[in-house]
Amino acid sequence: MSHSDTPSSDADLLLRVCNRLAAMPTLDEQLQALMEETVELTGAERGSLFLNDPATGELYSRVALGHTTREIRLLNDVGVAGHVFTNDEGVIIHDAYADERFNSDFDGVSGFKTQSILSAPIRTVRGKVIGVAQCLNKREGKFTGEDLATCEAMTKQASVVLQSTLFVLRTDRLRKQEAEFLEVVSDVSSEIQLVPLLNKIMAAVTKMLDAERSTLFLSDEKTSELYTEIGQGLGATKIRLPNDKGIAGTVFTTGKTINIPYAYADLRFNPSFDKSTGFFTRSILCVPVLNKDGKTIGVTQALNKRGGAFTDDDEARLRAFTAQISIGLENAKLFHDVQQMKNYTENMLESMSNGVVTFDEDACVVTANAAALRMAGVALDELVGRSAEDLFTRQNAWVLERQKRVAETQRSDLTMDAELHFGGETHSVNLTALPLATGDGDAIGSMFLIEDISTEKRVKSTMARYMDPLLADQLLAKGEEVLGGQSCEATVLFSDIRSFTTLTEELGPQATVSLLNEYFTAMVECISHEGGMLDKFIGDAIMAVFGLPIASDDDQDCAVRTAIGMLRALAVYNERRVGDGKAPIRMGVGVSTDHVVSGNIGSPKRMDYTVIGDGVNLAARLEGASKRYGASILISDMTFHKLRGTYRTREIDRVIVKGKTAPVAVHEVLDFHSDATFPEMVDVLGRFRDGLTLYREQEWDRARHSFEEALSAHPGDACSKLYVERCRAFRDAPPGDDWDGVFTMQSK
Repeated sequence: MSHSDTPSSDADLLLRVCNRLAAMPTLDEQLQALMEETVELTGAERGSLFLNDPATGELYSRVALGHTTREIRLLNDVGVAGHVFTNDEGVIIHDAYADERFNSDFDGVSGFKTQSILSAPIRTVRGKVIGVAQCLNKREGKFTGEDLATCEAMTKQASVVLQSTLFVLRTDRLRKQEAEFLEVVSDVSSEIQLVPLLNKIMAAVTKMLDAERSTLFLSDEKTSELYTEIGQGLGATKIRLPNDKGIAGTVFTTGKTINIPYAYADLRFNPSFDKSTGFFTRSILCVPVLNKDGKTIGVTQALNKRGGAFTDDDEARLRAFTAQISIGLENAKLFHDVQQMKNYTENMLESMSNGVVTFDEDACVVTANAAALRMAGVALDELVGRSAEDLFTRQNAWVLERQKRVAETQRSDLTMDAELHFGGETHSVNLTALPLATGDGDAIGSMFLIEDISTEKRVKSTMARYMDPLLADQLLAKGEEVLGGQSCEATVLFSDIRSFTTLTEELGPQATVSLLNEYFTAMVECISHEGGMLDKFIGDAIMAVFGLPIASDDDQDCAVRTAIGMLRALAVYNERRVGDGKAPIRMGVGVSTDHVVSGNIGSPKRMDYTVIGDGVNLAARLEGASKRYGASILISDMTFHKLRGTYRTREIDRVIVKGKTAPVAVHEVLDFHSDATFPEMVDVLGRFRDGLTLYREQEWDRARHSFEEALSAHPGDACSKLYVERCRAFRDAPPGDDWDGVFTMQSK
């Protein structure tokens, strides 16, 4: 337009521009048409038109004339265009590179050399600035004030059409967003599975806010943590963090939204997540997720708004979205927890060795675990739905009675060591019948807990043949570890029948076996009665251990009482034998306390749980020595000094057994005797003690006199007879000054 044009011509021009823009169906076409007219009228080489985006605080160009066409965005307070927008004044710059407001980077990117600039604000009819128009490089001469006035007039006239188009676009965009919002909410609300629901929520948030990533953190009240099962852009990454730390923790604890345009400038932001994931966080929008009661159950976090920071509109939309989906989210979380508990319960029941069967109110089977199915010998589909009356008949009818009793009383019932019969097999069981009820106390059925104790009962029965049943119970309770190698203190008992070889020659094989069975039955009963463990039979000998595999405080007393009991039981047994015209049996017992080694000893093909050590050897030697001293029960000095009870005993010698060099004191136990078998016991023991003291002092005549007085009181005291002979021998051949009163045994 030349300077000679009339005002009417200007009006015609503006009207033509408005009509042209109004005929354009899209905003892009309107902007392009406006810039074409402006460039032509100002004589510029190219031009750009920037509209303000109030949501991001940016100026954006939707069209550019010249060699390239693309979108450009820049902050609305930066550069020449930013100056024009914020100051609402047009500018003319004849030398772009000499102006500090000019950013030459755009030339470097586009390859265009900017020389001069005409930039005018785009105002509405009410004077509000909604954008900036720029013309670059006047073809002839320089931009003038008239060019600026023309540009401002054209853009002001065109702003009416542009505003109308922007309003229509904004309305259409809002309508589309609301439709998408409702569709997403509807889709999300229909999902009950937690992980798919989280996927849908995060996909919706990411798309709705035009973010790069989004994450939903749920509250774990048990651990006071926030956790995520899924994150848009994070793949399968799972994150847990304290519910009071970081941005998410702050939102969770305060219940307030946080919108951060620059994450690294906020001290609450933890950059370690970026380091671990390789992601760079620019902007963050985090809102609390509230349930219907207003309780915070999690937080939703969106990261990196594309094109700028998150806006107030984004906050409002995200809050509205979380409010809509919170009920569905809580339901899905509850369903997830219930499903996990169901899976946990099913896995627990399947892994149980005890059988579990549940019944409904009509006493029909609802479910049964693997152990119950194995016991019944049927598949699950063969059992489910069957009634208790159909299952528990004949020998199992007692179970039906328990089930009815529990249904009537709503109280549990326990039956110990009963028998169940399935498929021709008998199972020893402990059965617990329990009522099932709702949280309100309404009966919904019953449950059977069936502990199969058949194997344990068989093992216990077998073990009870070798040890006291109570000891067998303890051994079964502690398990296999007690059978491993261990060193501990124990008391060992050896017993043996006197002159057994001669006896077997008289009896013959069958009578000998019959005799041993009767004899062992009586002796093992004595061992079991005192809680001892039968280690083994060695021909006619018995080896028993007290304190293994489980120790007690009075193992030594138990062993001594066992020896006394064995002699008393033998006396009763001999009465029957003599009554039947048979010869009585005599026996000797040796008892020793010491550290022994116990465990399963043998080869892989044959193992034997036994004990070895000096304590075992000494007990065997004492049993053999009892023949020499004419005693029935000999115990070692260690056993004697550890006894808690009071017994009638006497020290009879200090000996060195074969294979050892250290002497040990030996004591005789006499409690099994009666007045008839050991008359004047108190007098005899006193005189024997005096004689033994004189004997060790080498007072041979005086010692012999004391032993002879003991014999006068009890002529059958073999031990006193032995010492009378020793005194005579030492009187005739004294042992020497270095003699210590110790007797060395040359035989076992």
